[in-house]
Amino acid sequence: MSLYVYGVVAPGHPVPAGRTGVGAGPVRLLATGPDAPAAVVGDAPPGLRARRRDLTAHQGLLGALAADGPVLPMRFGVVLPDEAVLLDQLATRRSAYERALERVAGRVEMNVKAMPPQGEAALARLLAEEPGLRAMRDRGLRRPGYEASVRLGQAVSDALERRATLAAARVRRGLVPLAAQWCDGPQVEGCVLNVSLLLDRDAEAALRAEADRLAAALAGRAELLLTGPLPCYSFVPAEAAAAPAPHRAAV
Repeated sequence: MSLYVYGVVAPGHPVPAGRTGVGAGPVRLLATGPDAPAAVVGDAPPGLRARRRDLTAHQGLLGALAADGPVLPMRFGVVLPDEAVLLDQLATRRSAYERALERVAGRVEMNVKAMPPQGEAALARLLAEEPGLRAMRDRGLRRPGYEASVRLGQAVSDALERRATLAAARVRRGLVPLAAQWCDGPQVEGCVLNVSLLLDRDAEAALRAEADRLAAALAGRAELLLTGPLPCYSFVPAEAAAAPAPHRAAV
């Protein structure tokens, strides 16, 4: 049966008791030797798809593993044809895995997103602080029409995004110095900032406190979303994260 691969852990890393994986199946360790990094694997269920329950199982197992030590997480849906392929990868890339595990040991990933504020309160504040938009709104009220409404809506959207982008720069300046490393994530619709931070576990409280302070200071200009702690997806080097010719789960 094909192997579903969750991640790679250091020698001696425990598998959480009673924890199941994708498809509610058991998980186990696979390694080339007792002193070598091990892969956390399970049997790949037939018809694997990115269902909510399986995505949750994948993330939950990785979170439990990360609580007991460093883990190099794989993205959802990495399936290899058999143990021989995976054992060859573990042997060939052993040094890369060891370096990467050392890099994330004692650290977690936190993700920060910023987006324009929504709702009537945000619109009221925008109009109060932007005389040009307020004048445009007033003209539309005096002479209503479809085109005027569209122009006003676009102008409001542009202004909210512009203000959120400026606020996001302040968020970046405030949070990035607290991290050991950081990287920008992919563009996310509706977000003006998507940044992942690698930080020591004992720095998490300080990061949360600063994020709360910034969220309060920037209320009405940007909304912040702080997610984590997460397994260190964004900080696994490509040579340690890649799997040879994996099959991917259907979306």
